[in-house]
Amino acid sequence: MRPTCHHCGIAVAGNGTQTGEERFRGLLEAAPDAMVIVDGEGCIRLVNAQTETLFGYGRAELLGQSVDMLIPERFRAQHGHHRGGYAATRQVRPMGAGLELHGLRKDGTEFPVEISLSPLETTDGLLVSAAVRDVSDRKAAEERFRGLLEAAPDAMVIVDDEGRMRLVNAQTETLFGYGRAELLGQSVDMLIPERFRAQHGRHRGGYAATRQVRPMGAGLELHGLRKDGTEFPVEISLSPLETTDGLLVSAAVRDVSDRKAAEQHINHLAALVESSQDAILAKTLDGYITYWNAAAHRLYGYSAEEAIGRHVAMLALPDHADEITALLERLARGEKIEHFETLRVTRDGRLLDVDVTLWPTRAADGTVEGACAIVRDITDRKRAEAELQALYEQQRHIALTLQRSLMGTPPAIPGLDTASRYLPATQGAGVGGDWFDLIPLGAGRVGILIGDVMGRGLDAAAVMGQLRAAAHALAKTGMEPRQLMQALDAIVADLDLPDQLVTCCYVILAPDNGEVTLCSAGHLPALLADRADGVRALDAPVSAPLGVGGILHQQSRITVPPGAALVLYTDGLIETPGSDIEHRLAGFTRALDDAFTATDDLEAAADHVLTALLPDADGHNDDVTLLLARLPSAPLDTATTDLPAVSSAVADGRSFLAKTLTDWDCAPLVDDARLLVSEVLTNAVQHAQGPLGLHLRRTASELTVEIRDHSPHLPQPRLAAPDDESGRGLLLVDTLAHDWGVRPTDHGKTTWFTLRTPVQVL
Repeated sequence: MRPTCHHCGIAVAGNGTQTGEERFRGLLEAAPDAMVIVDGEGCIRLVNAQTETLFGYGRAELLGQSVDMLIPERFRAQHGHHRGGYAATRQVRPMGAGLELHGLRKDGTEFPVEISLSPLETTDGLLVSAAVRDVSDRKAAEERFRGLLEAAPDAMVIVDDEGRMRLVNAQTETLFGYGRAELLGQSVDMLIPERFRAQHGRHRGGYAATRQVRPMGAGLELHGLRKDGTEFPVEISLSPLETTDGLLVSAAVRDVSDRKAAEQHINHLAALVESSQDAILAKTLDGYITYWNAAAHRLYGYSAEEAIGRHVAMLALPDHADEITALLERLARGEKIEHFETLRVTRDGRLLDVDVTLWPTRAADGTVEGACAIVRDITDRKRAEAELQALYEQQRHIALTLQRSLMGTPPAIPGLDTASRYLPATQGAGVGGDWFDLIPLGAGRVGILIGDVMGRGLDAAAVMGQLRAAAHALAKTGMEPRQLMQALDAIVADLDLPDQLVTCCYVILAPDNGEVTLCSAGHLPALLADRADGVRALDAPVSAPLGVGGILHQQSRITVPPGAALVLYTDGLIETPGSDIEHRLAGFTRALDDAFTATDDLEAAADHVLTALLPDADGHNDDVTLLLARLPSAPLDTATTDLPAVSSAVADGRSFLAKTLTDWDCAPLVDDARLLVSEVLTNAVQHAQGPLGLHLRRTASELTVEIRDHSPHLPQPRLAAPDDESGRGLLLVDTLAHDWGVRPTDHGKTTWFTLRTPVQVL
């Protein structure tokens, strides 16, 4: 029996095969698809014209070649395995068997294909007939369909007749919270609240029978279920899709949570309008009333039945008719009229002071078609406003009194010429966080503090009071500015002020050499005003504001000329809404320069600066602080000597002191001064580290003696027992000296005392 071609049902080997082969080749050429016949080794034995057209090769280029030349290189290895497996099973594989296949043209381009395979038993062995179809157009159509699906504004879910999801878009993932892989192949019931699932199955079956398009908003109350278990209202439109795989249903799902909320909001608003304590009415543009709520009935005395349809002029005095006309004209132009105060007449003839707010109502095309009005009797409001204003003034007075109490009154310091200005904010409570302080540190040194707790109100003032008290106490210990700033930094951090920013600047003035030691934590730059050199900023680093933490604050020492004035201020003086701070700072500098050119009087200079920068005394919304301090005059005389930390240094120090005071014509001070310096030097020799430094300074009113050593331990006065041989030195210093103290230094400490200078010595 002759072998038969299983592809076309004709004999292909034996006597008389020429006619069969011709008929087979004719059928092959007439096939609509590209036909490629391959032997068991994958060698191409026969192709048709469609194969040449599809792949771009001539027939001679294909015959005898491996079929792998028609397959993209990345698939060739696995294609050999598939071919071997097919040879074993020899089953017909139809088109569209779910495989993603690709062909390779002669020009190197790839294209998607579907392939059906059929085995051919021949005298030469097994041949495989492959019908190859280019599905580029279909794939492109599918991609366009998927693109349209992804571009849809609603969530799109395509479900088969068993209720399983076959296709979803990105909006579905966003709306329901599932990934696409979690949805495909699953029952659509997972997107429906459990209590609705039973009836949903019946609805789905009914829809499969009717297959009608159902538009959005078909009157059904539908809900969706997100992955996190939350429910939300939806509207769904359904469309049937007849496909080769059976009926599919396309569902467009829209979240209507916002619209439902808006509808509920409208209902609430309607209830609020009707229950409002204010009279609310609507009218046409020619003034006829169309709506009248219960509060309007209570206010004017007319019921809704009596008012609706009548002209609004019935509520106005006869001589106010022009007012009604003018208001209607403004509304017709689309103008909103807020808080218009006027007189209205009630049904029983009483006059009312009312506050009226009117706004135009518009048609869908934006045309003004009417107006609404809210009317309130303002008699009680006026009374309440007067009472509130009185209460406000009382509270503002209390707050300002509290703030001034917290700020304190800086003392007058002999030898230090100062002028200060503090202006509370003219808006709001007027309470802020600005503060400044002048602190006599002894031995002619003066500390100047200025700070700003950002923000306003009692909270800022309370924080300011705490920081001012802490800073004053810390400064009195004589610590360096950078040490004081580190301590304040820790205090602010402990206060836990998440919404408040604190800036501060601390300056120590030393009279001997006109030296200024300064440390700034985020504060505006300190300025120096001098007639000779003009106004300039002190060259000092500015670190982060207090409370930031982890910041190492730095200080600078600057020598300034005699008679120069230090200028400290807060941001309320130069920062205004909408202005550039650099521009305002330049204006401040010019005002200072003009002031110090015109006068040496600090009070007059302060007035000039405030007038220039704040011409509107009632227009600043932040508190303002300005402090001017002229450096103390240099001492009349100074003398210094260094001493070793040995016993003989006490006698040497006494001798140096006595000789110096005698040379200064201060002989009456020699005995007390020598006794005190002996006690302090003895303590330094016994308990401190050398070398020691003895420094004398004389001013018109006092003598200052300073003993410097290299020990960081500060001496503490104590009460000595009757049999103690020590412990009385500092008590003696405290008794005889006019003032005394100890301050830490970078290399140890300095102990100092002062004695009043007799007038006759001068």
